[in-house]
Parts: sequence; C-alpha cells; structure tokens
Amino acid sequence: MEKIDFLATDGVDLTGILYKEKEETNKVILAVHGMTSNCFKKRDDIIAKEANENGIDYFCFNNRGSEIVKYIRKNINGKEEKQLGGTAYEDVLEAYEDIVGAILKLKELGYTDIYLQGHSLGCTKIVYTYNELLEEEENDILDSIKGVILLSLIDIPMALKVYLGDKYEDYLKLAEEKEESNPKDLMPRGAFIHPISVKTFLRYARDNKDIDFAKYGRDNNLEKLNNIKVPLFMRWGNDNEMIMQKAEELVTIVSNIIDNPNKDIDYVDGANHGYHEKEEIIAKDIINFIKKN
Repeated sequence: MEKIDFLATDGVDLTGILYKEKEETNKVILAVHGMTSNCFKKRDDIIAKEANENGIDYFCFNNRGSEIVKYIRKNINGKEEKQLGGTAYEDVLEAYEDIVGAILKLKELGYTDIYLQGHSLGCTKIVYTYNELLEEEENDILDSIKGVILLSLIDIPMALKVYLGDKYEDYLKLAEEKEESNPKDLMPRGAFIHPISVKTFLRYARDNKDIDFAKYGRDNNLEKLNNIKVPLFMRWGNDNEMIMQKAEELVTIVSNIIDNPNKDIDYVDGANHGYHEKEEIIAKDIINFIKKN
C-alpha cells in the first residue's frame, strides 16, 4: 500500500491509499465512500485484495465529506485556508472537484483504465460527476473512465421524506428560516440520521435538482444513469437496505429502464447497506464485471 496526497481541482488537500498489484498495471479502481465514512474499511481491503490478485490496482481516498465533522484545508492562490467539512457540512456537488482531482492524479501516475466505484452517497457523487464531465465535454477524462460501479445508489430525496414522515415540512421550514442568518448551524437531532448543517440539509431536501436522479419508480427514464455509456455495474442488498422497494423489484425496475448494453444489475442476498460479511461476494462480482468488459 502507498499513501497518496493530491489536490482536488479547487485546491482542497486530499489523501488516499493505493493498493498496488505486484506487477505494473494500467488498470485501477477509484473508490468513493459514502456519508460519514472513509477509505479504511474492511470492504475496501477485501475488494482491493481481489483486484490485486487479478492485475488491477485499487485507490480509495478520503473526500471532503469523510467522517461527520472535520476541518478541510484549501489552497487558494498559494494561501491555505481552513474550512468546516465532513458529512455535516459538505456540499455534495463539490465532489466533482474531489473525483476529478483523483482521476487526474491517477492519470499522472500512469493509469489509463479507471473504473469509478461508489458506495451510497459516493454513487450519487460519481453519477453527478460523470454527467458534469459530459456536459463540459471533458473527453480526455471521460476516455480514461472504462466502467462505473454503483453499490447501493439510493433515492436520497425520497428516503429523506420517508424517514422524516410528517415532520418533513416542519424541518424544511426551520432550515429555510435559518438559511439566511445561520446556514452553518446544525439541524435539531432527528432531522437526519446524523448531525447535519442547515445548508447541507437544504441540499438534500430542497436544492436537489442536480442529484435527484435515482427516482426508482418515480421516473421511467433515469436520464442521468442512462447517460453512462461505459459498462455499468449496480448492486444493492436486501437486508436493512435504504431502498423503497424490495431488492428484487428494484432490480427489475432499473434493469427495464437502463438501456446500457453492458449493464450488470442485481442484488446480493443477505447483504445490508454496507455489505457487512458479504464483502467477498461483492468483491468477486466487481472483478468479474471488470474482466468481462
């Protein structure tokens, strides 16, 4: 393993771990973690081991949304600034800067075949970033992306409404009242599954146009997912997973809408949202998908 320091494209300092195969390879999986998480998980270790045994390197990094609350350091015109970061304070749209920075670093290290892998909110970040790259016609970066791997992409706006139930409108109104004067204030306990600032809550609850694309059962197009033209791998669990439908129903819905000819969409029986104790299964599925494509 090798520690890799790099910059997001807007100057934020980031760090990751590169699991290297013994022989030199041009293939690498770039892993983007979910809410409150980091790059030091058992799941990463197991997927990395399976990847390395099959001639593929594995890079996972702590994006600016890692952990719950932390400081991030940003280099602006040669001057370093500290800003509040972590899941409680992140703007999910800034993930574009993190992921593109990671891709550019991997290209600098000589990798030509990059597979983007996300978990939970990391999936949202990847789909958003991919679509932004398309819109900006960043073809040099897009050409290096050889596949997209989405582990438990969830419908965040709908999940939030279901989670809050009758309290949803009350919390939204409270956030809007605080937006002008105290956007960095934390929302009351119960407004989210973990501490969250007013600004970040509003990104998920109201200002979600750019990330509201996993509308399973609400959208018969799933346009931003269908924009992904490279091979596409999607998985969910069926045990305490954060989805509105049964896993088998969700797989059928998404499979019928996604027209990618190189799609691999399924669920892992017995897996929860984090794939705890099912890491070996998901690792083998991911590597088999890469080898097929």
